Amino acid sequence: MCDEGGLIARNPVIRGFAPDPSLVRAGDWYYIATSSFEWFPTIPIHRSRDLAHWEYAGHVSGAVPGNSLAGVPDSGGIWAPSLSFDGATFWMVYAIVRSVGTPYFDLDTYVTTAPDPTGPWSPPRRVPSHGFDPALFHEAGRLWLLNLQTDHRPSGNRFSGITATQLDRTSLTPLSPTHLLLQHERLIEGPKLVHRDGWYHLILAEGGTGFDHGVLTARSRALTGPYELSARPLLTSRDAPSLPLQKAGHAELVETTSGEWFLSHLTGRPLPTPSGPRCTLGRETAVQALEWDTDGWPRLRGGGWHPAETVDVTGARTAGEHDAPASPDNGPHTPVPLTWPWSTLREPPSPTWADTTSRPGWIRLRGRQGPESRWAQSLLAQRLTEHHAVAQVTVEARPVTFTQAAGLMLRYDGEAYLSLDVTWAEPEGEGQRGQQWRGEGRTVLSLVERDETGAREVAVVDVDLAEPITLGVSVEGPEARFWYLRGDTYTPVGPALDASRLSDDHGDRLRFTGTLVGIHARDLVDAAFTADFRDFRLECEELPQRSSRDRYGVS
Repeated sequence: MCDEGGLIARNPVIRGFAPDPSLVRAGDWYYIATSSFEWFPTIPIHRSRDLAHWEYAGHVSGAVPGNSLAGVPDSGGIWAPSLSFDGATFWMVYAIVRSVGTPYFDLDTYVTTAPDPTGPWSPPRRVPSHGFDPALFHEAGRLWLLNLQTDHRPSGNRFSGITATQLDRTSLTPLSPTHLLLQHERLIEGPKLVHRDGWYHLILAEGGTGFDHGVLTARSRALTGPYELSARPLLTSRDAPSLPLQKAGHAELVETTSGEWFLSHLTGRPLPTPSGPRCTLGRETAVQALEWDTDGWPRLRGGGWHPAETVDVTGARTAGEHDAPASPDNGPHTPVPLTWPWSTLREPPSPTWADTTSRPGWIRLRGRQGPESRWAQSLLAQRLTEHHAVAQVTVEARPVTFTQAAGLMLRYDGEAYLSLDVTWAEPEGEGQRGQQWRGEGRTVLSLVERDETGAREVAVVDVDLAEPITLGVSVEGPEARFWYLRGDTYTPVGPALDASRLSDDHGDRLRFTGTLVGIHARDLVDAAFTADFRDFRLECEELPQRSSRDRYGVS
């Protein structure tokens, strides 16, 4: 937005699940790469000409060798990519983490390059893999790999310091022994390096990625150290729990064409709940204005270290105009593009299970494994970007057994989801005695909620599936209400459910992603059952939504 000729960025600038932003400027464009974890497309990239308005620009295609993250646990996969530009080529370095919640992260670090962030990206090459959150630093033709060192030993410090290794720019093999740059009694990770006025500045994520998160800086006259730590954080919200932007940390600095400085960082917008604050949208991307104090340390412009919701980014504007992305024509006879903002789990969408051509205007999903599988889920989902949202979709399906289902799902991960599915059930009051193989039974809507204690069927509603049925969900802060439409008749399904469990902060297991809503199908026996979907709509608003009745004009 503009303010009396100025330009104001409103944080978060990339809203909904967009963590660990890596910011770089190349010419008149700013680019941000974010973590994708177990989701495809891998490493989404957004671009802007002014730091205030951002658009999706593509992703790093082929980032995962074999294009599969099958078996990777929830919140595993691609952590904290780092994007850099050497004046001619774009570089991306990132870790693929295959174990979560153990001392062994079982990770591989890869580097890929491209002439433009839209690609094509080179096949990834493995480099020394000391830990997650790697970064590259380019200086006078030299290439340095920065990393976190992890120590898996029972007596070791899992986060045992920041390292630097010089790499050959062509072969990516080490040219020097690894240097230990800095250790600290608090958890530090996510190193980035800036060279300014004879100082090498380490920009470090500190305190973990939850509500204790922050940004710490250190500096040295030599790249390999020793480094002096700043006496105060550059950015944090841990001492101000009432701020609307929490978890502020994991920063990267950028200089504008006019010589001003800004930083990107992750943040979360918590919902207040009886169980404490919960960030159902995951960690998001924000920007702040930066200045350098008289002693040569980076500081937030205006003083302090708390993240601001609005930031004057007038000095970040470049010469080009902001380009609005074209909207695809999804008419009734046009194949539905399965591109951004659609995301899929652990593999890209494939016509073998997500078919958009057999029935133009529809998406045909072939059911595969269940919603807790780490291997082959038929799921297409989009990020929630606000705490108030409405999603709906029309589905046509003919399940003939309880192992077949298709519907609408709010999902955080395999232990946290809410799902309204078209499926089959035995005649009312009867147990399972093979009725499905005798052509007996009924078609129903089944509402299921899943948390760390297991799955529960909350409601079952008999429905006639002779015609397509529209399923919907309304998210109002910490609550989700499911419903269906048949003609002009709106019918709630079950009670309001606790959507705050779909968050980074529920439970005691590490969680790093965010809530998505989407369509899915399963067939646990034959992987042959199909369901057709059309007219998927997702509307997200900052303020409370109108009721579903008001929104859709139904009674």
